[in-house]
Amino acid sequence: MTEPRYAASEAAGASDTAAAASDVRADPSDEGLDAHLVVERGTFRLDVALRAAPGEVVALLGPNGAGKTTALRALAGLTPLTGGRLRLDGTALERTPPESRPVGVVFQDYLLFPHLTALDNVAFGPRCQGASKAEARARAAEWLGRLGLAEHAGAKPRRLSGGQAQRVALARALATRPRLLLLDEPLAALDARTRLEVRAQLRRHLAEFEAVAVLVTHDPLDAMVLADRLVVVEDGRVVQEGAPADIARRPRTDYIAQLVGLNLYRGEADGHAVRLDAGPAITTTEALRGPVFVAFPPSSVTLYRDRPTGVSARNLWACEVAGLETHGDQIRADLAGELPLAADLTTAAAAELDLHPGAAVWAAVKATQTHAYPV
Repeated sequence: MTEPRYAASEAAGASDTAAAASDVRADPSDEGLDAHLVVERGTFRLDVALRAAPGEVVALLGPNGAGKTTALRALAGLTPLTGGRLRLDGTALERTPPESRPVGVVFQDYLLFPHLTALDNVAFGPRCQGASKAEARARAAEWLGRLGLAEHAGAKPRRLSGGQAQRVALARALATRPRLLLLDEPLAALDARTRLEVRAQLRRHLAEFEAVAVLVTHDPLDAMVLADRLVVVEDGRVVQEGAPADIARRPRTDYIAQLVGLNLYRGEADGHAVRLDAGPAITTTEALRGPVFVAFPPSSVTLYRDRPTGVSARNLWACEVAGLETHGDQIRADLAGELPLAADLTTAAAAELDLHPGAAVWAAVKATQTHAYPV
């Protein structure tokens, strides 16, 4: 599946490009992705470094406009680099046209050819690489079988469900034997029920993929479930990267904290007390010195309408309800005041407290529920 065949040497008309690429070939044992993507478009500047080993799935995560799609298009060769580098398995690809790169792409809307069957959609890539019609169709049939779509080989895209179309698009990308697989919001077009099923299937297929995979998404659950490592991009630059569990436990920006459902603050630690940059002090379990982040989940916040007495919580703040919204079977209260924060409580508790926008409340958090870590 992942034999390192370079389409640059197989595609018609790519000989000049292949020759240029051979001049900058690095150590052939240098496998995987080594990229520094610099793209300038008007006032926006993307400056993102990416490294990944074969078999690794990396998720680019970030808000709209962060530069995720620009990074993916730069990897695919659809957006030219302004600077930096792009090496795959030791070969420089900056001057290699998109159709000659050993790269497979699954687009957000799949972009299947509507007039072709699922089999011919998947066979299209191998045919472009020079395979005979019989060889290309045999390879396509193999991939459709692997993805559980053998019985849909003769169906055209309009007869496929969203999940089936997604798997055909994945088969089409994999049939070219790519050394880099790019997935642009691959589950965004699916409804919630189908998304759950296809996410599990995609996780299994990515686990079997032996080359590099880069997933672009704004959905934290997709990123956490599918990726080995997260690279969080904001305003065109990397703000944090690491294993999903590490990022969920130690977010370093408000955007990441909101994604993983944590209240996040920055301040100066002196033992167990952290004086926040903007706000009161927080008592924490950890004893630290210097600049730190402090995080705690909304579920650890207890609300009272009157100032509580005899409460063991070391952290107590006067707040006002700024807004209420439903989160599953719970209510999330957005609190303003002495310390802006989010609190989760049951519907029954919210009713008992008579919570409504403008209501005055006291918010308490035990020190044992907080987590402090160095900046």
